[in-house]
Amino acid sequence: MDDFRSDTAAPLERDEILQLVTFRLGDEEFGVDIHALQEIIRMMTITRVPKAPSFVEGVVNLRGQVIPIIDLRKRIGMPSAVYDKTTRIIVVQLDRKTVGFVVDAVGEVRRIPARVVEPPPPIVAGIESEYIEGVGKLEDRLLILLDLHRLLSDDERAQL
Repeated sequence: MDDFRSDTAAPLERDEILQLVTFRLGDEEFGVDIHALQEIIRMMTITRVPKAPSFVEGVVNLRGQVIPIIDLRKRIGMPSAVYDKTTRIIVVQLDRKTVGFVVDAVGEVRRIPARVVEPPPPIVAGIESEYIEGVGKLEDRLLILLDLHRLLSDDERAQL
């Protein structure tokens, strides 16, 4: 199997089991390594930040810590959506910075064998492969595995 994980991750072993948190953006299902997640929170009031990149919604105060909130749809080139009761913020650590990503809905924790994950084609669901770790072929659907570290450039992470 090809090594399709990011430079920061170890190559996958064929018999390895991946633990993923799944979420939806539109009609597509995505997954991220559960170890990347700090927590999942309900949508809350976001304070806008002047001159922030278009995909940065603003900041929130999460138990005394101010964290930037990124609209994941905007970041990966999908059209914006209206936030509703299923909208969530997945809070992650990226290079020692806490960041929140807005997603349409959070699914479940799934365990899938690494052998069902293939390297990404150049474009999946209209999303450039630079953000994608791989595509999991499940029984009845595809699961797009996002590489959270590639979602933001070094410069963008520094600005946050």
